[in-house]
Amino acid sequence: MAKTFEYKVVELREGMMGGKMSGDKLEKVLNEHGRQGWQLKSVTAVEVKGRIGPGGVEGVLVTFERSRE
Repeated sequence: MAKTFEYKVVELREGMMGGKMSGDKLEKVLNEHGRQGWQLKSVTAVEVKGRIGPGGVEGVLVTFERSRE
């Protein structure tokens, strides 16, 4: 039987009006998901649409993968 996987994508941004993504925040998310059996697959920088105004804020999409049992 072929091994199957599931994926999870988490959108992270530092604040509504911009600002840099903190390493501490990203590290916390990575460790939290790692404890649940998720493995980091990729990190992609994106412009995430904010709730206020037409512009976006810089953020990242963090993609995790784990085997289905």
